[in-house]
Amino acid sequence: MKEVRISTEVITLGQFLKLADVIQTGGMAKWFLQEYEVYVNQEPENRRGRKLKDQDIIDIPDVGTFVVIS
Repeated sequence: MKEVRISTEVITLGQFLKLADVIQTGGMAKWFLQEYEVYVNQEPENRRGRKLKDQDIIDIPDVGTFVVIS
């Protein structure tokens, strides 16, 4: 599990994907979430605006598992 440190209290899923180097640009978030399964705390998620906070776990099959650390 990879830790991704954020400098704010919350971050959107789209911003998180870029910060975690899963996507190259923020504009790719919508496409990525349509093409790949993404789970936040074991629940499917496809909203790039989903707010993530400390200790949330993001699982992307075939890409990796990440935990938010603030």
